[in-house]
Amino acid sequence: MVQAHDGLALVGKLVPLAVFIIVGIWYIDPANLTALPPVSREDGAAAAILLIFAYGGYEVTGVLAGEAANPRRDVPFAFVATLIIVAIVMSLTSVVATGVLPNLAATKTPLADGAAIFIGAIGALMISVGSALSMTGNNMGQILNGSRTIFALAENGDLPRWFAYVHPKYQTPSNAVLFTAIVALTLALTGSFVTLAAVSAIARLVMYLAVCISTLVLRGRQPGGDVGAAKFTVPLGPLIPVLASIVALGILAGATPQQRNAGLYALAAGAVLYLIAINTSHGNTETRKHGNDV
Repeated sequence: MVQAHDGLALVGKLVPLAVFIIVGIWYIDPANLTALPPVSREDGAAAAILLIFAYGGYEVTGVLAGEAANPRRDVPFAFVATLIIVAIVMSLTSVVATGVLPNLAATKTPLADGAAIFIGAIGALMISVGSALSMTGNNMGQILNGSRTIFALAENGDLPRWFAYVHPKYQTPSNAVLFTAIVALTLALTGSFVTLAAVSAIARLVMYLAVCISTLVLRGRQPGGDVGAAKFTVPLGPLIPVLASIVALGILAGATPQQRNAGLYALAAGAVLYLIAINTSHGNTETRKHGNDV
């Protein structure tokens, strides 16, 4: 049932975009595809952060790797395929919207307004319904992926054990699911799309930066225990992780104080939960130790 709903949401998102691109490409006015006016550093930084949000999200592909039949084969392919498909779809959508709308910056609903120009009211309705399905699917996916990440952290002792609770009937991390849904609903009702998108992008950049630095550190260690040798190693040695770290730091430096503060608040909340988990785990260990001594 879940797979059927996911498939329906995927079709509902991609079909309107495909129609928008295939039909709209014939209505592009080359005069609209002019050079950009002078862009300030602040504008460029704000655009870069929103681009991270628009093109990001591929990292959640690995969250469900434990349920894949052959994750070592399938997950790398899924990562690359997701990046390529998203880049093509987003780029073509942007080109059509820019080429069709004479004043793109003046509209808050560019795809619906663009579709209304070359398809009519039914085109605007199609895009609106597709957007609603896309947002619904994205929320469902984020709750699924977010709750599983929280569950995994709790299971490993990095978050309080309450988040690792598994429902006895449905065998799902119900506490993590409820927590993720409540946080998502609270943010959706209290924040604007641009602000939430920027905060999401900043969180992703911090994660990307941590992964790049970890790559540099872990390459100097020999695998052992349950960790086998890497099946794939990014070429060119440390060059790609170092360049990616510089890009991430550069984009983070361009965030507004409000965006940085929101990201710091989120990190602080995570740090508090981590300290609670560590102290709780330490207390349980001491209790068990004294019990054994008795």
